[in-house]
Amino acid sequence: MLTKNCLSLLLWILFDGGLITPLQSLYPPQTAAFKQRENVIISMPGRRSAAQRVKRGWVWNQFFVLEEYMGSEPQYIGKLHSDLDKGVGSVKYTLLGDGAGTIFTIDDTTGDIHAIRSLDREEKAFYTLRAQAVDIVTGKPVEPESEFIIKVQDINDNEPKFLDGPYTASVPEMSPVGAYVLQVKATDADDPTYGNSARVVYSILQGQPYFSIDPKTGIIRTALPNMDREVKEQYQVLIQAKDMGGQLGGLAGTTTVNITLTDVNDNPPRFPKSLFHLKVPESSPVGSPIGRIRAVDPDFGRNAAIEYNIVPGDGGNLFDIRTDEDTQEGIIILKKQLDFETKKAYIFKVEASNIHLDQRFNSVGPFKDTATVKINVLDVDEPPVFSKPFYTMEVYEDTPIGTIIGAVTAQDLDVGTSPIRYAIHVRSETDNYFTVNPIEGTVATNELLDRESTPQFNISITASKFNSPHLTSLVSIIINILDVNEFPPEVFVPYDISVCENAKAGQVIQIIGAADKDLSPAGQAFSFRLPPDAFTNPNFTIHDFKNNTAVIVAQRHGYSRRQKEFYLLPVVVEDSSYPIQSSTSTLTIQVCRCDSKGVILSCNAEAIFLPVGLSTGALIAIFLCIVILLVIVILYVALRRQKKKDFLMTSKEDIRDNVIHYDDEGGGEEDTHAFDIGALRNPKVIEDNNIRRDIKPEPLSLPRQKPPAEYNTDIRDFIDEKLQEHDVDPSAPPYDSLATYAYEGTGSVAESLSSIESQSMETDQDYDFLSDWGPPFKSLAEIFGEEEK
Repeated sequence: MLTKNCLSLLLWILFDGGLITPLQSLYPPQTAAFKQRENVIISMPGRRSAAQRVKRGWVWNQFFVLEEYMGSEPQYIGKLHSDLDKGVGSVKYTLLGDGAGTIFTIDDTTGDIHAIRSLDREEKAFYTLRAQAVDIVTGKPVEPESEFIIKVQDINDNEPKFLDGPYTASVPEMSPVGAYVLQVKATDADDPTYGNSARVVYSILQGQPYFSIDPKTGIIRTALPNMDREVKEQYQVLIQAKDMGGQLGGLAGTTTVNITLTDVNDNPPRFPKSLFHLKVPESSPVGSPIGRIRAVDPDFGRNAAIEYNIVPGDGGNLFDIRTDEDTQEGIIILKKQLDFETKKAYIFKVEASNIHLDQRFNSVGPFKDTATVKINVLDVDEPPVFSKPFYTMEVYEDTPIGTIIGAVTAQDLDVGTSPIRYAIHVRSETDNYFTVNPIEGTVATNELLDRESTPQFNISITASKFNSPHLTSLVSIIINILDVNEFPPEVFVPYDISVCENAKAGQVIQIIGAADKDLSPAGQAFSFRLPPDAFTNPNFTIHDFKNNTAVIVAQRHGYSRRQKEFYLLPVVVEDSSYPIQSSTSTLTIQVCRCDSKGVILSCNAEAIFLPVGLSTGALIAIFLCIVILLVIVILYVALRRQKKKDFLMTSKEDIRDNVIHYDDEGGGEEDTHAFDIGALRNPKVIEDNNIRRDIKPEPLSLPRQKPPAEYNTDIRDFIDEKLQEHDVDPSAPPYDSLATYAYEGTGSVAESLSSIESQSMETDQDYDFLSDWGPPFKSLAEIFGEEEK
């Protein structure tokens, strides 16, 4: 509210106080151009008496200048005047700012402003200048400098222009009246706020009566219904845009609009004729195209896509039709072989229809058409035709040469029949096993046949016309060789036959079968029996199951390997073919030791002679002896290899040369450092962990663990301890296990190991405990038991 009151007070002071006295309103009246230039004066109020206010200032206004002025004199714009100018030439007027001196000039005495050249509003719409009134004598300003504007007044000097033209548009054919096509727009560079210079109106100069345009918006629409693309597809429309609201004297601009009618499916396909006549040779291969037909559709692209179908009827099952995507033609394809002698002509109908339908045009009618196709079959000279696609024949092996086994038949189906000639198509040597009669076509053997060598033959026979030998046909013949029973059957046993010592009478020992080299016909059976001289076999018998298998059955309780290890059993097997063939096979039955469940434990022959009666301790001692012997052999081999390596060393400075060169076991009298003999004499002696001098010491040496030996230690524990001790000692000699027993007898911890001095005799030993250890030690017990007896 305070700001509003201050502003009202300031305006009252300015106007009511007489500081600003305008000679003309702010804007010139809208009259003719020359009237606008008259009486345009900017008044500068002069100084008054001392009683009045002495403050003066510019009273500004807008000047107007007409664009495109073509007069011979400079165009008068307005006048500057100061109240202090008394008309005696004491005040000088100056002009500064846009175009001052180049476009606009001022009379420094009168203050008149002129435009010295023509102006273009579209180039610059207004100019800002500054005016100054100075004393002509002193050169000092008599009024403060102020700004004013000179506006360029527009005239209609620019025509409308289509900046995006020429235009391209499309509209579907058969569109209703008023369907939208395109909107055009023209621009006018004149001032749209002054007069009608920039007011544009649109009209069609060319393209009626097909299209119309909205005069204000420039929207182009269809003006006729059912415009058909098939009648006329392209239209060129000339559009005019005129300013001044389309009045007389306005400027105009034009552009071109190219309008295309797009296709719709408004036309059904039509066959150009109702009957298509085709001629096809009967020799045409199946699947080959035999002719083309075409239905015409004036539509374009996918709207003209046509699908062809054969209407079911006479001949339709022999042919098929598909559409060529490029030409939209119907290609007739042969589905089955044609035969002139069977049928000479075929007639059927073909239907052509559109694939993509437009529901808007269903009222036009069905979008399909039908035509008749007649195909005449042309006769071609063809090769003979066999009565069967292939033949199958049978003949027994060993059939005499020249025996007829069958016949083939071929005939000429052409109108003029010709005699047929037959021949075997030789591809390999097996084709020479048969011959064919060239006139009658009978097939006969040419070699003796063996089913076991070749059970089947596959030959080919050709048939040709006598009048046209180059026309031939080929047929395959499969000849199966029938078997003749010429080989006797043989007993077939899947694996070795064995019987347990504890077998019982009536127990099944083995199942046997039979094998025959002959091709056994369906229902052939093999029978098994013992020979007549073996019917009273007390050990085994044969039981025939009558299903081509038989079993061997035990006849008594128990069998002894020590009494008899193997039994021989003859078996007679016969077949059921004619003539009956038989053979006798001798089966070997081995006696084995089994457990109570019948599982075989041992069948080796050498185990029979092992005595029984070894005790558990004896078996352990035997086992340990075997282990010790293996260790001795391994150490001995290692020592031999070590000596061979030492032989390769030739340095005389090596302290082991006495071992290398002389191979002395003890080291000799002079060698007192090679071995510690005391260790050999008494195992009780505590050995130092000294590295031997006769071998190269290794960088890693494990400490020797020597538990003290006790006098009452069992020899087995002693051996195990020493064996383990020397196995883990890398510095021990390779035969250190022998050194342990190098001294025995009186004074030896080990005492005597000789069996001569043993107080107990071997006969005092009881070896029955070995039988409790299982079947392997039972044989060992039997051996020792036999030796004791």
